[in-house]
Amino acid sequence: MKKLLLVEDDKDLSYMTSYALKKENLSVDIADCLAKADELFERESYDLIILDVILPDGLGYEFCKRVRTKSNIPVIFLTCCDDEMNVVTGLDIGGDDYISKPYRVRELVSRINSALRRNGQTTNKEEVICSVDIKVFTSQYKVLINDKEIILTSTEYKLLLAFLNSPHQVMTRSLLLEKIWDVEGNFVEDNTLSVYIKKLRLKLNGISEKFDYIITVRGVGYKWNMDVVKH
Repeated sequence: MKKLLLVEDDKDLSYMTSYALKKENLSVDIADCLAKADELFERESYDLIILDVILPDGLGYEFCKRVRTKSNIPVIFLTCCDDEMNVVTGLDIGGDDYISKPYRVRELVSRINSALRRNGQTTNKEEVICSVDIKVFTSQYKVLINDKEIILTSTEYKLLLAFLNSPHQVMTRSLLLEKIWDVEGNFVEDNTLSVYIKKLRLKLNGISEKFDYIITVRGVGYKWNMDVVKH
């Protein structure tokens, strides 16, 4: 999964943009000022930056200049300042693209994909998650056990990914419910979570009876009991 840094001080806009990008299988960190952006950039590793120009503590151009002294990561300017002077300035200091507000999410996603491709990356690159005899091909939504495909419902698949992304960690029922919340608003009730866990266990163990993948931690939740490797 590609990781993006969104630098935007408009809380409503940053929330909506982040939500839309996460639906595109992109991980997003948000900074509402240059100081926070500097802190995150020094601490984390990102594949692309979406950068507003006018921020509470300065101009995004200055942050872009600092980024360019250390990295060739793609930078897309996202701003209402769409006059020729601002566009030229942004591109001259190392910006890869410039999109003005208001914008369409699909256009922003397209610009992100283009910038990543130019940088030798792609948002739909295949990720394979392996855990003992299980393989998950994330871009294909395909799950194999001992090279035999098993069919999961969307909720079961979300549960499996939640476990695989946090191996050996106890996940509370509330956290798991958060992970499988339907983006269309159809949430899963707490009293049905046990049913989904049971169904997932049956499907996993029906193919391979060698492993107890999911362990119940009484009074707390569940955990994935196997090591996980991502390729």
